[in-house]
Amino acid sequence: MKKSFWLPIALGLCAYLVLPLPGLSAPLSDRIDQKRDQIAGAKQKEGVLTTTIQTFSTRIDGIQGEIQATQQRLDRAQSSLDRQKNELLAVRDRLEAARDRLERLRSELATARRLLAARLVEIYKSDTPDALTVVMEADGFGDLLERTEFLERISDQDREITDRVRGLRDQAEDQAVELAELEEREQLAAERILRERDQIASAQNQLVSSRDQLASARADRRGALADVRSGKRQALEDLASLEAEQARVQAALAGAPAPGPVQQGSGQLIWPVSGSLTGSFGEPRPGHLHSGIDIAAPEGTPIRAADSGRVALAAWTGGYGNYTCIQHTASLSTCYGHQSRLGTSAGASVQQGQVMGYVGNTGNSFGSHLHFEVRINGSPVDPMGYL
Repeated sequence: MKKSFWLPIALGLCAYLVLPLPGLSAPLSDRIDQKRDQIAGAKQKEGVLTTTIQTFSTRIDGIQGEIQATQQRLDRAQSSLDRQKNELLAVRDRLEAARDRLERLRSELATARRLLAARLVEIYKSDTPDALTVVMEADGFGDLLERTEFLERISDQDREITDRVRGLRDQAEDQAVELAELEEREQLAAERILRERDQIASAQNQLVSSRDQLASARADRRGALADVRSGKRQALEDLASLEAEQARVQAALAGAPAPGPVQQGSGQLIWPVSGSLTGSFGEPRPGHLHSGIDIAAPEGTPIRAADSGRVALAAWTGGYGNYTCIQHTASLSTCYGHQSRLGTSAGASVQQGQVMGYVGNTGNSFGSHLHFEVRINGSPVDPMGYL
């Protein structure tokens, strides 16, 4: 009677494992395999992205060097521009002084020319006698001396005016040449300044463009890292959830959780629980490498001590959740993480196969399982070499 009662239930649970679940297109075992394939693909993609990220880093280094070189060019151009501006100011000061001097010379020349013209008109109108006429008409020697001195003064004054006009004319011409040279220098200095300004503007644009490229490369790198980490984390969470679901189904078939048989491997340690491996030693995890192995088991499944020894630690420990470590020899110890509750305490002695805790999902865990570690002198090693 009992056998006929449990047979349909057992068949139904078996069908639950192998047939598609409601609303899904594949059996649970197939979905687990698919998720593992997805994680493997994510690891491969992570390797490719690591190479891509290295390319981004090289590109960033190159752009940073270009920015430094451009900044140096900008500094040199700015120094040259400052020198050109100072030179232009000096040329403009000299040019302004030359223009003022030329203006004064031209004014003096015009005045001298008016005086000379007036003197010539005066000489023409007065019909000044020559030296012989002055001597013949002199009234005595004293009068002659006075007349001669008068003629000399007239001659000297005319000569002075003529020389003054000639000298001012020459100075005005020289000043005009100097003014033209200064104007040409001013034009050249202005053109140099314009060229320097164009170079600075070009350097500034190049600097801005390089900085934009740098920001874009950094954003690409961060985006690539975020994508691969997010995708892998989500896949690991999904896998843990599926394996926990499978473990619950298996537990329903087997009845309430109970200590499984001692599973002896090829090494000196026994398996702490029976179940499938869902995480291997040394796997990349966000921010670290996996320091043990993960064994899927229903929550509450008793955990056996892998070997006899003394409990060195039995307490909540960060991301490990409820965590127990057993010292077996002077160098060898085993540790058990994510327990739902502890089954021993620090300082206690345990025997190989003794229940010392229960499988759970505490700490940084995504589904019920046992995180099992083997440590040599405190450093984690691959447990598969000891089981």
